[in-house]
Parts: sequence; C-alpha cells; structure tokens
Amino acid sequence: MDLKSQQGGLAVFYGYYRWGGDVWMVKTVNRHWKQWWIAGWATVLFSFSGNIFAQDVSVSASPSMQPQALKTVGVYDLRARDANLTGQGVRVGVIARSVSYEGDSVLNDYQPNLGHQVFTNSDFTLFDDGATAPGVSFHANAVCSILFGQEDQVVSDQWGTFQYQGAVPGAQAEIYELNHFLKTYAFEPYLGLDVISLSWGWDSEDWWTRYFEAVAEHQGIPVVASIGNGDDAYHRPLYPGASANVIGVGVVDSVTTANMQTAMENFGLVRPEHSSCGPTDDLRAKPDLVAPSHCLVAGSEDASSYEVTGNWSSFAAPVVSGVVGMLVQKAESDTNLSAAVSRDGGNLVIKSLLMTGAKKLPFWHKGELGDDDDHAAPLDYVQGAGMVNALAAHDLLAAGQQSPGSTGNKGWDLNDLSLASPGQVYEFYVPDPNQMITVTLNWNRHYDLTSQFNRQMAKSTDLRLELYAVDPNGTDVMIDYSDSLIDNVEHIYCSVLEGYTRYHLVVIMHTEDTAEALSERYAVAWSVTEPPSKDDWFLYDLNTDGIVNVQDYQVLMNNFSTLGSLTRYAIGDVNTDGTIDEKDLAELVANNNEQAEWYE
Repeated sequence: MDLKSQQGGLAVFYGYYRWGGDVWMVKTVNRHWKQWWIAGWATVLFSFSGNIFAQDVSVSASPSMQPQALKTVGVYDLRARDANLTGQGVRVGVIARSVSYEGDSVLNDYQPNLGHQVFTNSDFTLFDDGATAPGVSFHANAVCSILFGQEDQVVSDQWGTFQYQGAVPGAQAEIYELNHFLKTYAFEPYLGLDVISLSWGWDSEDWWTRYFEAVAEHQGIPVVASIGNGDDAYHRPLYPGASANVIGVGVVDSVTTANMQTAMENFGLVRPEHSSCGPTDDLRAKPDLVAPSHCLVAGSEDASSYEVTGNWSSFAAPVVSGVVGMLVQKAESDTNLSAAVSRDGGNLVIKSLLMTGAKKLPFWHKGELGDDDDHAAPLDYVQGAGMVNALAAHDLLAAGQQSPGSTGNKGWDLNDLSLASPGQVYEFYVPDPNQMITVTLNWNRHYDLTSQFNRQMAKSTDLRLELYAVDPNGTDVMIDYSDSLIDNVEHIYCSVLEGYTRYHLVVIMHTEDTAEALSERYAVAWSVTEPPSKDDWFLYDLNTDGIVNVQDYQVLMNNFSTLGSLTRYAIGDVNTDGTIDEKDLAELVANNNEQAEWYE
C-alpha cells in the first residue's frame, strides 16, 4: 500500500510544510474598562520609553559546544557527569519522510548527508525500497545532526571554533523512509528499536498514527514526535505527536535578536503562534513536553559546512529523543533499572520520568488561564509538563523503582492496578517546607494489532492521582489531585503544605464497574524540588528581546485584549495570579529598561 495515495496526498505533510495551531476552549471575557486603563498607561509609557530595540548583527564569541539547545536541556552537563552516556548500544530509529514524489511513488530523498564529516564515526543503517537513487533531505540531515553528529573541532569563518556533539553520537542510527517503513515493518511482532523519533505530522488520526500508539503499548518503545508549528502555520496538534501513547514535543523559541549566535545560545518562551497547542479535537492535553530547536546542524550539500535550523518542532523532537536514548542506555546498564526499558510498560516509565523532571517555564499553568479546570486538565496546553531536563530525568531514573509503601521523596514505579484494588499508596517525607512536589502518572490507551490498529474501547480505564498531607493526629488533608476523564496522563505540581512533612501519593482506578474486571499497567514518577525563581527574566521580557520596554507592555495588552479568543495564552500574567490585568502591567513598569546579560 502507498501511504501518499492512501492519505490523499501526504506530499505536503512534511514537518515545516504542514504545521499549525489548535482551537482553544475558552470563555469570553468582557473587561473593557481594564483594557482602557492598560491602554492609557501604555500610551504614557510609550512617550517616555520609545522603541529601543537595537541589535548588533556581529557574531558573538563561539561557545565550546554545539548545538547549544542540547546544553540548554542539560545533555552536556549529564555527559560531563557520566562520559559513557553517548547512546552506546541504543538503537534509535529515525523515520523520515521523502521530500519528493513522482506520481504515487516516493523518491528516496529522505537521507542525511552521510558525506559530511560530522557523521564520519556515526553508525548508520538506511532502510528504503531501493527503487530510486537515494537523495539528501535537509530536514532529516538536521534531525540526524542533533542526534548523532560528532566532530571534535570545527573552525568556521561564520561560526567560529567549536566542538559538535549530538545527543547520542554513539547510538546505532537506523534511518527509515516512511512509506517503506510502514509497508515493511508495521506488522512485525517486534522492531527491536529502543527509541523511535518522528519529525513530521498529519491533521488527523489514521491507521498509521494508531500504529505508533500500538508500538508504544505492545512493544514498550518510547515514541517521540513533533507536535506542530503553531498558529502561524494554521494547524492544531498534529498526529502522531497528538496521539495518546506518544510523547508529543513542542518548541521553546530562541530569544529575539539579530545576532544568530546569541539566538542559538539563549531560549525564552513557548508561543502558540510557533508551537501547536492543545487541547486536541477530542479535548486532550498536548503537548507532553517542549524543547528548544534552533540549532546549528551539518550542511546538507557539502562535507564541512554548518547551517541553522528554525524554531520548529521538527527539531525539538530529536532533542527529546536524544535524552530518551541516554535514559535507555542508563537503564539497560543497571539491572535494578530494567523496568524502565520493559517491553510491558517501559515507554510509560520513560514518559513519566521526562514529564516529572521537566522544567516549568514562565507562565506555566494547567488548562485554561484561571483555576476552574486545574484538576481536569492535567497539563499546560502550550508547555505540557514543561521543558525537558536531562539531568532531572536521569536523577529520577537513578533513584530507582520503588514499590508502594514507604519510599524516598524521589523515585518511580511500574505497577498494575485493578478495579478490585483500593489504590496504590506511596509515602514519603519532605522535611523542608519551601519545596514543590511534582508527580506524573501515565498509562497506555489500548490498540489491536489488526491492519487498522483500532482502539480497544472495552479496555479503556481512567486513573486518578491524589496527593495528601498526612496529619499524624487527625484527618489527612488532600492538597491536590489530577483527574482528567479523557487523558491517559495525570500531573500534579504543587507546594508542600506548611506544618506537614509526611505525604501520601495515591493512584486510584476511577473506572466504572464493568462485566470484565479491568486492570491497568501504569507508571508513576515523583520528585521534590526547589520552587521556581520569581526573578526569571522572561516573566518581564515578554517579547524576549533582552530589554523590558514598551514592546513588552504591548504584548501584555494584546494578550489581555484577546483573552476570549481562540489563540490566547497566559503570557502577560506576570504575577501568576491567574489573570492579566493592571497589576501585571505595574510589575513590568517597575522593571522598565532592565536588560538581559545577552542583550546587545
């Protein structure tokens, strides 16, 4: 079967050709008097501040490592701690789409530029039908650079001197042409891959997007996919990134500057106009995570040059896939961590580790702006659980699998829950009152292994996550819960309760009684961390240009005036009280003309 003809012309569903935003389910807000108030203030401030967005296009001093997006998410720091974590022995499958078609036949221009010196020591295997001569794709070449590239010293007139090191340069790189992969491998009992990385998407669910859900469920393989490039591309979250069992990845934009080097070293906010956001058509929360993607990558047309990607989710996905590869290598090297790579739920463990360890960026907020849906919406509709954090995810993994009962305040479990069970309880202590508790619960949706990979609705379950502060002399106090009726993820992020040091984390099956005694495989991960800084620069620099001025006031005004629209987001809620108003503007004014260290 040919995927292009079956889908009615998938020649256009290639990463940066077919990305888009989504529909926000929001309430109309009528606050005209506040709009006039903020507008008046902004007019006065404009007359004093003016537009002082001046940038220098000169190249800054080169960083020692590229791509800097990997440094931002902690890949290089993790490797500095454990030099062996290069992906050695890990099979990473990159499924890439051909750029060109001839009628209904694909032309095999899906490959990285294997003649580039950055891939000299990489372990590549290519899979296609062999019907046409192979060709290079800039898109696949960039993905493979971020994952597998390695060059000890590069001297470039444009980019200076640097070392290039992908996330998993020691991994086995298996690059598949998409149509060939689906025709040849979709019905294999086991692929043998450890990670699957996808940097493209399509508007709606279909048999082949459900296939990737089935792979995650039945083979335990973490599947990582880009979510889409936001409202500017006029698209909602794309499949399979929007699929329930897949790790969907959005984009953290680089800062706004004319200096390309500075932009590739500094990353700011997640914006709906550039990163597709939830909820999905069936109202599930997506993405799951975000990552930076503005990277320096190997040139696609010669053996030595380097070029720059954009802020596209296509290149955020391999950043996350690389972190997954490092976690898989760690788990495979230690028998005590083997459940994290189990064929029966290993994908759930990896997903829970990533989401619990993720860094909350400014303006992170579950569901819609306001707190009406905080318990029903498990994630932020733009950030997901936050930006992937390699160090935090690794440390969570290393804390080890811990069974229900007494546990440490950092850990994870892969377990089963049935209707007959009253729930699984994990107990831990938090002696420091100034801490945050993060918990993520994941379980798979179920799919059959027939040609259409249909959803098995009879096996559907709904799990619930509850967090209690334990009173040794009285009744336990529920301090938070997450209970979406449609998602297969639950997420809690809350402060510890003053005066309490002992906590119970409870996983409950919330499914109605059925004729069949249902059971569900789940993974849960929890962590206790420091609260986020209230001085984060990007709480004030709303347009991320390195200076707080009238342009940031304008961003606040625009987001306030569109609170009832389909594209609004919480950027501008500076004091994080759940609304955008004059109090937020006052905080911006108090920081007027402040500059970031990287501002030029």
